[in-house]
Amino acid sequence: MRRADRLFQIIQVLRRSSRPVTADAIAAELETSKRSIYRDIATLMGQRVPIRGEAGLGYVLEGGFDMPPLMLTSDEIEAAVLGAQWVASRGDPALSRAARDLIAKIAATVPERLRPVLLEPAVAGPPVWGDQRKVDALDMAQVRSWIHSGRKLRLHYADEQGRETVRVIWPCLVGYRDTTRLLVGWCETRDDFRTFRTDRVVSAEFLEDRYPGRPAVLRGRWQAKMDAEKAAWIAAGKPAPGAGA
Repeated sequence: MRRADRLFQIIQVLRRSSRPVTADAIAAELETSKRSIYRDIATLMGQRVPIRGEAGLGYVLEGGFDMPPLMLTSDEIEAAVLGAQWVASRGDPALSRAARDLIAKIAATVPERLRPVLLEPAVAGPPVWGDQRKVDALDMAQVRSWIHSGRKLRLHYADEQGRETVRVIWPCLVGYRDTTRLLVGWCETRDDFRTFRTDRVVSAEFLEDRYPGRPAVLRGRWQAKMDAEKAAWIAAGKPAPGAGA
């Protein structure tokens, strides 16, 4: 790796981490020596890149530092293409359009030598046939907007047996599977987190009431619950869901 490329990659490593990163960890990822990383960090600091830390403790990139956003490697471009392809074929209409627009914007801005990686990618997700797609009865773009603003939803929901219930939930996350979408939220009826398949929502009312706390905090509580359930599952010696022949 050229030194100029290594300097850029060091910034990328620091930018993606919210905690101090040691020279050992950076050297291992970039396949170089720790001494080279120390020299490179000193060079970046000398160029007024706002890196804070010291040898032995780790380094962090302070906020406010900006770089050209599309200095992408070929691997990063293919990762973006693969993700955008998946969203374009499986996302709701608004996200599908956004994914196609993303590919077009990247194609218009990357260097000419990298454009074939984008327009003729060597990666692809599996196709989704029309009869596999599940149709949502609610506007997923508005659902995402309600999540961002921390507002409540009233769902008229039918379970697998077709039994309908009415739930007021605090939505915090939309999960995507190959052919279905899942809406995660705190259910006021159950006083706990529940997951709802969006294709089983009969109708929805977008309430103006805001739920207490921030959506990010609610997602953190849900993630903590999922982590605890996963740890209990592993401790019980159970196989991972979907594992086996």
